[in-house]
Amino acid sequence: MVVQGLDLIARAFIPLAFVTYGVATGDALGTDDGLGTPTFIAAGVFLLVIAMSAVSTYLGWYRLRYRIGANDVRLEQGIISRSARSVPYDRIQDVSLEQKLLPRLLGLVEVKFETGAGGKEELKLTYVKEAEGEALRETVRSLVEDADEAATTGPEAENAVPSAPAADARLLFAMNEKRLFTYGLFSFSLVIFTVILGAAQQFEFLLPFDLGDLIESFVEDERYADAGGYIAGLDTTSRIVGILWLIVSIIGVGLLSGLVKTFLRDYDFRLERTAKGFRRRRGLLTKTDVVMPVHRVQALIVSTGWLRRRFGWHGLSVISLAQDSGSANHDVAPFAKMHEIAPIAGEAGFALPDDSEEWRRPSPKYYVDSAIINAITFIVLAAIGVTVALAMENLRGSVLALIVALVALLTAFFALREFYLWRYDRHALDPDQVLSRRGWLAPRTQIANRVKLHTVEIAQGPIARWRGYCDLKFGMAGGSFAFEGLRVEDARKLRAAVLDSIASVDFAKLAR
Repeated sequence: MVVQGLDLIARAFIPLAFVTYGVATGDALGTDDGLGTPTFIAAGVFLLVIAMSAVSTYLGWYRLRYRIGANDVRLEQGIISRSARSVPYDRIQDVSLEQKLLPRLLGLVEVKFETGAGGKEELKLTYVKEAEGEALRETVRSLVEDADEAATTGPEAENAVPSAPAADARLLFAMNEKRLFTYGLFSFSLVIFTVILGAAQQFEFLLPFDLGDLIESFVEDERYADAGGYIAGLDTTSRIVGILWLIVSIIGVGLLSGLVKTFLRDYDFRLERTAKGFRRRRGLLTKTDVVMPVHRVQALIVSTGWLRRRFGWHGLSVISLAQDSGSANHDVAPFAKMHEIAPIAGEAGFALPDDSEEWRRPSPKYYVDSAIINAITFIVLAAIGVTVALAMENLRGSVLALIVALVALLTAFFALREFYLWRYDRHALDPDQVLSRRGWLAPRTQIANRVKLHTVEIAQGPIARWRGYCDLKFGMAGGSFAFEGLRVEDARKLRAAVLDSIASVDFAKLAR
């Protein structure tokens, strides 16, 4: 109740602040009493909101019930309008625990029953005690995995004793503070500037000055009116030092933002192999505890960045039936070396590609057509620019030459990019897996199990049909997978091989 009440007040803070400020200054009443009677009205409004929040929270808690039954999880809630929702065990993919800062201080967790339904969890229980959350997770997982046990375990589920941490858990991957610091340096981010600007706009009424007036005063101030002339009067060394200082400042802010974001999200990152699957725990302020059953892993994604690649750093995520904060991708090793990633992939039943893999290139026509389309786009945009300039009678020879040079430069750059993509994009098919490697500066490798693919589709647009290439799209639970720009004959062979693999398996005999 305390957590939900404070959360409700926090969400109402901004509109409440507007009302309080307006009343306190007399604007809401059309008076100039300053800090007289309107102040008491503002205080009354604030206390009224708190009282209403407390009553609403209490009634919401009092009217909420949940039950772990023999066949489903059921949640009933609502004060005036009652709702009852239930999720059968055969639809539950996972049960995860999440702790934000305030619930964590009070020993509470949020329990999410994940179904893999479009990135949304069907049921979310907010909040229960940590021991109760652990008990719920272990009990529901047992019921999901063993339907016979559900009939006997269900009635006592609410009184279940939380199981001790798995004694057979093996640590597969962890990141200490040094690793996090290195990871943060590669996670350059300038989002802090967006946050500052957004906060300045939202809370400008709380500032003791008006931002517009402040900017206008700087513009009109004689000391700053000739700022351009002052800069022009500096010597070359001073200009270079100023530019370097600006660049260093921006880089420093970006690195600091990346470090803060990384430590908040991935602090105490631990990936363990338990009897239930992969267990991942991480977070500084908001702590998450997710278990991913191994047999629900559909594919692997090995990615890297253009800079971290030079130092041998990669990231591993899995595409799973269970959802993770609105995404089916679970990070299991976000910043690791390949020799650390290989054992994790092996535990999931996948093998990383090696030198013996028979990689194939897509059709070169696909990349030639992409380069031509880019060139046509730039030419059309340049023609529009020239037309506008002619209409304004402001087209000079130098401007026209600049436009032509810019179009030529962009066309050459993107043509060279398509050439390198053709050289580095690959796809492969081995007896158990389909593999795709895309990208030049920041390559991304995706590996899927042939048996776990559901559909195989050959897709062609009008240009692709005319030129003789296509996209081969694989349907899988929780994600998507595609080979782009393949020769039609190669795509048909790959489709036949994958469909043969799917058809040869009796899915009724596979583990759930």
